[in-house]
Amino acid sequence: MRGKTAYQRILLKLSGEALLGNEDYGIDPAVIDRIAGEIHEVLNMGVQVAIVIGGGNIFRGAGLAESGIDRVTGDHMGMLATLMNSLALQDSMEKAGIAARVMSAISVHDVSEDYIRRRATRHLEKGRAVIIAGGTGNPFFTTDTAAALRAIEVGADIVLKATKVDGVFSADPAIDDEAELYKSLSYDEVIEGKLGVMDANAIVLCRDQGMPIRVFNVFGSGNLMQIVKGKPVGTIIR
Repeated sequence: MRGKTAYQRILLKLSGEALLGNEDYGIDPAVIDRIAGEIHEVLNMGVQVAIVIGGGNIFRGAGLAESGIDRVTGDHMGMLATLMNSLALQDSMEKAGIAARVMSAISVHDVSEDYIRRRATRHLEKGRAVIIAGGTGNPFFTTDTAAALRAIEVGADIVLKATKVDGVFSADPAIDDEAELYKSLSYDEVIEGKLGVMDANAIVLCRDQGMPIRVFNVFGSGNLMQIVKGKPVGTIIR
């Protein structure tokens, strides 16, 4: 079923922590299946979907470096964690009847395709979900930066940053009951206010290329579909 949508092509940025659900480590199958189901609904609307997933539910390079592991080694471990998450999402999506391809910035030919921009774009045009693993393929860059970069490369209309809260707040809503939810922000307001939405590199990249970002609660049922239909869910950054 195809209907009127606000976007033709989106890039969905999922944090590894979003896949934890009620688990302390790894992946909650119920969460990843629900996300796959919502992506399926969006694909059925005719929207092309690229996805970048973090690896913080398994390994985070910066955290490993703090424990004494070489930072470059830790970041490579984090990249492999994003591949594990991507394969898990691909499996859930295929069970939901979605044609999905994992493409990795680091070569792991037995389980994924290499990320090549033209090939990724072709997959999207054919209606396949493209799950991009391995970050940028380089240490010292986060998956937020990878999401911004890939969105620009494949010509996405917007980056959808999925979080555990309803958008960008003036303070941590888990600590401050009076924290204000921002409906709209400029890139510079995010950077100057150190709001921690995404890392500064990602925000600057989106600003310089005019790529809008919408921050929303991934656990809000139907939020992704509402955004695709043009509803003002969460916080828009532009």
